[in-house]
Amino acid sequence: MKILTYKHGGETAVGVLKNDGSEVVPVNYLGCSAIDMNTFLDVQNEKKLEKLDRNKELMQGIPLDEVQILSPIPHPKQDVVCLGINYYAHAEEAARFHDEAFGGERPVPIYFSKRINRALADGEEIDGHLDIVDSLDYEAELAVIIGKDARNVKPEEVFEYVFGYTILNDMSARNLQTSHKQWYFGKSLDDFTPIGPWIVTKDEFKNPPALPIRSYVNGELRQDSNTDLMINGIEKVICELTQGMTLQAGTIIAMGTPAGVGMGFEPPRFLNSGDVVTCEIEGIGTMTNKIK
Repeated sequence: MKILTYKHGGETAVGVLKNDGSEVVPVNYLGCSAIDMNTFLDVQNEKKLEKLDRNKELMQGIPLDEVQILSPIPHPKQDVVCLGINYYAHAEEAARFHDEAFGGERPVPIYFSKRINRALADGEEIDGHLDIVDSLDYEAELAVIIGKDARNVKPEEVFEYVFGYTILNDMSARNLQTSHKQWYFGKSLDDFTPIGPWIVTKDEFKNPPALPIRSYVNGELRQDSNTDLMINGIEKVICELTQGMTLQAGTIIAMGTPAGVGMGFEPPRFLNSGDVVTCEIEGIGTMTNKIK
């Protein structure tokens, strides 16, 4: 089931997409009073989701071409939890670009956070901040959405806490990322986190999902991999993080990017104004954004 945030008639709401993709059914038509995705995730459970899925085809919805699709979680509660260097091939290309910043042994996962003022939606333009950024890069990533507060999660319980999945483009200013010796500033500029186009619930996939993931720049294929090639998988990450922190419902975990980012080419192929980046994960959809 695809669940989205949209705007229609000047109002923002949460809805579910019909199976044929033609209409979106507001969740308040289906007995849910949630006014935004954060609230929806706080109140949902397996039985409620089953009822939404069962009843959405019975209701008359709003034609999809009449609504503006927003990022599914426009204003996340907390910073995004990100995985760094989580595909082997990406680790190799990153070390070639800047060994001091990206090289070395990694016996444990690399975690960092990414500030989001507002998550961009599919189709919105990205401010590349090209006045301070000379090495603007893209990173197509699978994002995991936590469905209920998670603490001390056991391996066999992990997917009980996963709500679903979406696409995240971890835009990166490589000059800021490397010069500051940490990644927070170079990853967190305004507009640097497009997320979308919607959340697909976990029941649509096997656990863990093994999904082809790709990115394109101006129509040229750049990244082409599969999420089953991650070094540290969803089970390990959620188990490890929840031993010492609570992951609240609505937490977004970006699972890292495969090889093919701009810094991986020789010479690097960074983004410029007017470039169009498309991120694609089979089973979820595509998200396209142009650089201002």
